[in-house]
Amino acid sequence: MSALTVSQDPEQSWDDLVRFWEEMEWPEGSKVEIIEGIITVSPAPAPRHNVIAERIQRRLYSVIPEDWGIYQTLAIAVPSRLGMLIPDLVVVPMPECAESDTHIPAALAELVVEVTSKSNARHDRISKPAAYATAGIPLYLLVDRWAPDGPTATLYGEPKGDVYRPLSTAKFGEAIKLPAPFDLVIDTSEFPVD
Repeated sequence: MSALTVSQDPEQSWDDLVRFWEEMEWPEGSKVEIIEGIITVSPAPAPRHNVIAERIQRRLYSVIPEDWGIYQTLAIAVPSRLGMLIPDLVVVPMPECAESDTHIPAALAELVVEVTSKSNARHDRISKPAAYATAGIPLYLLVDRWAPDGPTATLYGEPKGDVYRPLSTAKFGEAIKLPAPFDLVIDTSEFPVD
């Protein structure tokens, strides 16, 4: 199943768009994001997608400070890119999450992780990293199960404007290292291959 987009009035303000996103009744279990000003409703991820996210999350818990959390359904806002994004994983200091009932500023995140789904891989490869870089999120890990040359994990960092610099890439089966403050090696051979 693929994502559904909901058209909005282009004259609508960011606040109106967020209010619509917050107040609308969306299908239960779906992931609802605002990507480049368009509300996108995606079905729940497939089990293999969740297995990859869970394995990364399990490794991250061994290295993050006690006052940081790893969230799977936390919305992060990038108003300048008309984005309300829900990464597969986001690492953020926990006190920062208590400030809002619906979302936090993306700039508070230390790391975001996206695992591609076949139907919306473009967003994870293009739209979302541009928003994450714009927000100044230090690290972006893209686990691309549907990459043209085979499944890969790519770590991006050093955001400048809306662009990240690729720091390292690993084909599934190889290890990829996250730098400080994580100093973590993730073995992608643990990831299921479709």
